[in-house]
Amino acid sequence: MEKIMEEQTYEQMNGIALAYMGDAIYEVYIRKHLLQSGITKPTKLHHRATHYVSAKAQAFLIDKMNEKEIMTEHEAEYFRRGRNAKSHTSAKNTSVLTYRISTGFEALFGYLFLSGQTERLDRLAEWCIETVEKEKK
Repeated sequence: MEKIMEEQTYEQMNGIALAYMGDAIYEVYIRKHLLQSGITKPTKLHHRATHYVSAKAQAFLIDKMNEKEIMTEHEAEYFRRGRNAKSHTSAKNTSVLTYRISTGFEALFGYLFLSGQTERLDRLAEWCIETVEKEKK
């Protein structure tokens, strides 16, 4: 897949804007996974999706990425850009720190998408899904 936008555009984008895109992209991966696993009832889909897309789940995944050294240094820069961004929304049902870490997680996904790194995005999303699945057992 080719880049969605020019490098200088996403390079200059703030962490919140990257997270805005990344939130949507990660959500699509999760929805696809849930539908492929045979879940079709809207309430069950929503309930199961929260295991993957909640701020707590995303912060957990960042901890695991750091533990397993999954992110490249360049990717970690985009994570930090999202984590450190000044947000005008507040955390719901979680701590401010967890919320900020999840914003960094989403910024990473936004960066990978906007830079056209589809294979890396696919592998990372697959790793996240597998990691959450293992944790649930």
